[in-house]
Amino acid sequence: MARPTALITGASSGIGAELAKLCAAEGHNLVLVARRAKPMEALAESLARDHAVEARVLAADLAEPTAREAIRDQLGQTPIDILINNAGFGLQGPYAETDWTEEARMIEVNVTALAHLTKLFLPAMLARRSGRILNVASTAAFVPGPFMSVYYATKAFVVSFSHAIAAETKGAGVTVTVLCPGPTTTGFFAAAGMQSSKLFRGPAMDAASVARQGYRAMMAGKPEIVAGARNRLIVFGSRLAPRTMLAKIAGGLNAKAQ
Repeated sequence: MARPTALITGASSGIGAELAKLCAAEGHNLVLVARRAKPMEALAESLARDHAVEARVLAADLAEPTAREAIRDQLGQTPIDILINNAGFGLQGPYAETDWTEEARMIEVNVTALAHLTKLFLPAMLARRSGRILNVASTAAFVPGPFMSVYYATKAFVVSFSHAIAAETKGAGVTVTVLCPGPTTTGFFAAAGMQSSKLFRGPAMDAASVARQGYRAMMAGKPEIVAGARNRLIVFGSRLAPRTMLAKIAGGLNAKAQ
């Protein structure tokens, strides 16, 4: 019997790499996708050796519209049993001053690529009446985010989209789960230019813990998991507070520390 295959985007480091390790440990073959090939190649070699799975590396820039269909085409007849849409990045600064080219790339990666890959692989899962999708959002999805306005909005899309598709596929053998981490010790803050923000100075979870909670929720078929008890409490409180208050708090955390 063929091993199931998991496709993981943003698999070169952080939460994506940790999710790849969990999938391999459970006997899944891997398709690792990210822009940087070298870190994925090292990870693929290690996981293939340690868990006797096949691990394939596809270097791709998901901000490019043609990249998603190219991934599907390169896989040929390989069925994807688990799709993990983890790729994403942020950008800090007042919206009037940030670079639109980077904002547009962020929307392509965080929103369009996630929706497009789901569109490409979901129909076959439904036809087989078997499959799991894990979309990685953020606790940022639940509040307005001054100084990271587009990033917060993209993650709100991921949560809404995931719940909608989960409802559409209920009872069809396919589950959709959205993982919402809070601040996590990955390369995200540096890539977003946030080393000096107050949010960066607060408590953070490690990527392995976040990945474990997301993986377990996905395998259990849960529609949503907020990683970490502290983050769950914060998200619960955000649902009771006015958006003007939430925006003020988030803006204070996202602004560059003086």
